[in-house]
Amino acid sequence: MLSLVALVDQWRAIVDGLPEGWGEVRLRLTVEHEGRAARAAALLGPVNPGRRGTVITFSVARGGAGSSPDLVRRLLARLDAEGIGGSLELVLVRESAAAAEARTRPALAAQWDEAVAGLPDDWSDLYVELELDSSDHLEPGALLLAPVNPARRKPDARARPAGPESDALDERPAFRFRVARRFGYGASAGMTRRCLERLDDSGIHGQLRVLHALSDTKPVYTQGPVWYVGGRAV
Repeated sequence: MLSLVALVDQWRAIVDGLPEGWGEVRLRLTVEHEGRAARAAALLGPVNPGRRGTVITFSVARGGAGSSPDLVRRLLARLDAEGIGGSLELVLVRESAAAAEARTRPALAAQWDEAVAGLPDDWSDLYVELELDSSDHLEPGALLLAPVNPARRKPDARARPAGPESDALDERPAFRFRVARRFGYGASAGMTRRCLERLDDSGIHGQLRVLHALSDTKPVYTQGPVWYVGGRAV
């Protein structure tokens, strides 16, 4: 006997049970009444389904070209609205490329150690970027990084340089912060590493980059150097 649960609710339950790093899933919809199978396949046309009798199969991609989870939800809602019932099953789950890369990437604390090891012996000030693997981690990540005063950069409309300083950065789940080795603006190196360890312990992954570095700065009547990015002091 096929499920009496709405197809949208079945899809929601499947999504809730998927691993965090999923990139693509294959689904099988078995339509309750054979006479409605052709109509169901027609309504699912935008996801390019395949049909054999009452069984319809299609794929859903996450964060890329093709059918998105939200599109599938809307299409299934159309089936529900027309009273087309059935059972939606998960057939296959593929890991996203980002998740596969994250599994092979060093932990954030290890990335910090590697970055510092590559700096000159007299480094004094850093401007660092941490790009998280998932926007879902922005809020918990900001909380765990609070001691280093993380910020999401908002570009100045009057200054839009190309490359890593471009407006595209705003779309990424990324934070930027300063590190001061001995004095001045920014968190200490030890505090920075500890915050990154906290992210590692919480299962939050990402890519750490040192954007700018200064060596042997000697501020006079100031608390340290100031960088200007996109027309703003950081």
